[in-house]
Order: sequence, then C-alpha cells, then structure tokens
Amino acid sequence: MPISSQVLKTIHFTQLKGLKNVEIDFQGNQLTAIMGRNGVGKSTVIHALACIHKPPSSPTGLANYRFSEFFTPTSHSIWTGSRFEVTQDFRDAATVNTDYRTVFTKQQDRWAPKYDTRIERYLSYIGIRTAVPQIEKETKKSRIQFNNNTGVYANANTVMQLAGRIMKRQYAGLNLLTAAGKAYLGVQLDGVDYSSLSMGAGEQRIFYILNEVVKAPNNALILIDEIDVLLHHDALQELLEIINRIAVQKRLQVIFTSHSHSILDNSFINFRHLFQTPTSTLCFNETKPDALQRLTGESQRPLEIFVEDFVAHAIVKKVASQVGMSKYLSIKKFGVAANCFTTVAGAILNQLDNLDNMLFVLDGDVFRSESEKEREAKRALLGDDPIAVQRRVEALSKITEFVLPPGQKPEPYYHSLICRLNNAALSAEQIEIVETARQVQHVQDPHEFFSEIYILMDWEPAVGLSKLIDLLSLTPEWNIITENIRSWLTAMTHQILEQPLAVPKTMTLAPGIPTAPDAAAANLTVTS
Repeated sequence: MPISSQVLKTIHFTQLKGLKNVEIDFQGNQLTAIMGRNGVGKSTVIHALACIHKPPSSPTGLANYRFSEFFTPTSHSIWTGSRFEVTQDFRDAATVNTDYRTVFTKQQDRWAPKYDTRIERYLSYIGIRTAVPQIEKETKKSRIQFNNNTGVYANANTVMQLAGRIMKRQYAGLNLLTAAGKAYLGVQLDGVDYSSLSMGAGEQRIFYILNEVVKAPNNALILIDEIDVLLHHDALQELLEIINRIAVQKRLQVIFTSHSHSILDNSFINFRHLFQTPTSTLCFNETKPDALQRLTGESQRPLEIFVEDFVAHAIVKKVASQVGMSKYLSIKKFGVAANCFTTVAGAILNQLDNLDNMLFVLDGDVFRSESEKEREAKRALLGDDPIAVQRRVEALSKITEFVLPPGQKPEPYYHSLICRLNNAALSAEQIEIVETARQVQHVQDPHEFFSEIYILMDWEPAVGLSKLIDLLSLTPEWNIITENIRSWLTAMTHQILEQPLAVPKTMTLAPGIPTAPDAAAANLTVTS
C-alpha cells in the first residue's frame, strides 16, 4: 500500500547556504508563500524541499531530485556542515506516523540519510527555467515542421479552460506538437494555431504550472520558485485562487516563493517572510511589510511601538494623543503574536540605533505568563551562551501587552465594553454607534465584532475603527487596558523632551516593561 495522508509540517535549518537557525512552519493553509529580499534564502528552501522525498513507484518517470543538483560542490564550497530537519505526518499502510523527524546532513563528501531511505511522496518542482520563453531555448534556426498527428495533452480541457480564465482568452484547443524529437505546447485561439515558440513567457508558464497542479494526485507536494515572475497582478491573483481550489480538493501542499506584496491580503495563503541578521535567519509568520521594512531602514521618529494589527495600532495612537506624544511616535504592525518575539530579536541582532526607544506590544490574549514569553524568546534567540541569554533578557524587557481579563480576546472584549456604555453620557452619533454595536452579537470570527459594525454603519474600516476606539476610551476599563503603554510613553516623555529625569534601560512595570522608577518623582499629569 502506498504512503498516504502526507503533510509537511516544518523544516528547521541549522545551516544551509545562508540559512541559519531558522524554522519554517507550513501548517494552516494548503498554500505557503516564502517571501523576503533577494539573497535571503527563499530558493534555498525550495531546493532543499525538492530533495527530501523519493518518487513513488507509480506513476513512473517522476524526477528524483538529489542534493548535488541544487547544492553542487565547487572549489568555493562542498557544503560540508550543512544540516536541516523536516517534520511530517503520513500513513504507511496501517501505521500512522505523527511528527516524524528526518535529519539531513552533509558530512565530508556524502549527504545523509541515504536517498533510498527517504519517504516516498509525489513531488513536482517548477523552477525558474520554466519561465524562459521556449523560443529562447530553441537551438534550431531553420524551418520547424510540426508533425501532423499531434499528441494528446493530458487534462487538456481542464487546463485549457483554467488558462483561458487567467488569460481572459477563449482557447479552442490544446495539444502537444512534436518536431525532430522535441515536444512543444500547441494551442488554438480565434481560429489560429500557434505553439509555445510563439508564446510569451507568462502564458507559457501558466500552462505549465496548471498542468502540474491538475495532474498531481492527492497529497502531492508542489514547489514553485518565483511564482509571480513575468505575471501581471490580475493573472497572478487568478492563478493563486485556482491553485488553492484544486489544492483544497486534493489536499495538495503548494509551497512557492514570491516578491509580490500585492498577494498579502489573501487569507488562504500562509505567508512566511525570511529576514537575515548578522548571526541568524528569522522567519516571520503572516507579518506585515512595515515591521520588516523598519528592520532594514532608519527610524523616522524618536519613539517606536510595534503592535499586532490595526486595532492595536488605533489604541496606541489614541493613548499617544492623550499624553501628547503622537508627533514623536511611529507605530508599526508585525502581524500575529509570535512575530512580536521575532521582531524584537531582529532589532537586537541588527543592533538598531533606536533600540532603547522601542516597545513591542502583545494584544494580551496569548503569551500571558512569563514562562510562555521566555519560551518564545528562546525560540527567536537561540543559544545558551551568556550573549544569547543576555539578548533574551533584553528582548523580554522590551515586550509588554494590553491588560485584558484572563480568557478574553481583544475585539469581543472591547465590543462588550462599548455595548455597556451609558447612553446618557454620549452624543447622538455615539448613541447610534453603541446601539448598532449592540446588534452585533453572534459572529464566526472575533474580528467581525468590529467589521460588522463598519458594514452596518457604512463606514470605511479606518474611519469606523477610529470612532470605535474613541468610544472604548470612554469606558472605565480604558486606563487598565492601556496602562502599560501609557506608562512607557509618559516615562519616555522626559527623554524625548530632554527633561532632567533619566529613563533607565531596565526597570519593571506590570508586566515587565520599562518605566520610571517613581511615578511621583516624574511629576506628570496624565489626562484620560
């Protein structure tokens, strides 16, 4: 019985080319995008994954990729010392394997383990060479005579229809052409026959990618390097949606690299951004570009606060305005909570010049305990040597959170507070908003507690969010929710405005954020 129910869960690189001490998680959606700057190691990830399986015995003729094809020994490097491991689930006959670990290493002149011991899995690797126009690869310069009897193109009707949807064309035929022992793609459009020799690179690659995805069996692994190359944004978006539908139906895993930030709003894709520091590689999950851009650029304002999402951004902005520090503060989003630790690690490892003036804020619903924070900090900053330990201590001193009751999630909790506001103390507009909020009670996603109000009030999200946070700031719980951010900002006021009070680098405030050692000595008046 063939191996089935296969899921690649993680890959952890100890060292491979420029990738160092980084783990990438592929769980969640069927599609995973590997993103990052040129040279960060995106293609290295795809190349490594291409070599972790051996092809199944059926169907025949599948490529059997080996490390020497992608990591060819040269006089500059023989890749000795390379090491990475993968974790995967699969069923082998009646045996179910969960979190099955395989370690791949290169010692001396051989990779281990032996190729024959690799787990079988149908794998299709689509590299950059498929983006090269067929005409540029053609060596014959004289007339090419295609055979009259064209070959059968597997899944021709399905691939033709899907390609037509992407290209906004009504293809009438799709087949294989042969000439002098070579095979070419042939299509018919508007009564005209033409081959891949006359195709643009984007059109040619769309057919190739679709064919590989359509013909793949259930549980296959599809690897695509630079999926967006030579594709218009609209074509890329349509292609991704089609691939996702097929991947969900057949439980495929599709992992691709991309530079296109235009695809970041697609909730059906896992986004993994790689970022290089002088000593290691970091992986951000579902992050937003502004946090990554900050790690490579200069600060535009003296104070910086990093938050999870737009709601947290609006809350911090409101607090900053209340203490009169808006013009000194830059707020950036890092995405999901785990990215908080990765972002602060990147700032520390890159030795950013504004590090003392940075604060990293969690939403307050996860990683609440000190032990959880320490675990995540150790995951982002590996090592047990004194330098690594000190870096983790520094990282934890820069992380704080909104203060929420145990078990509460941000949007549902904030929504409940707004609904409890007393109408007698509100304006007519605010009463309408509160009454509308009270209508929103049963949602499928916690974020919809706010988004449903936007829809009912016919607001743009940014406008609606601002109005809701204004209302939240009127609740008795507002000062409790925001006390850590407020305390940090008021303490930093003295440094920014060059007051006599100095702000020590390591002081504590519940839970674990820098602040002034004596609030009374600060002689500050905070208006809420």
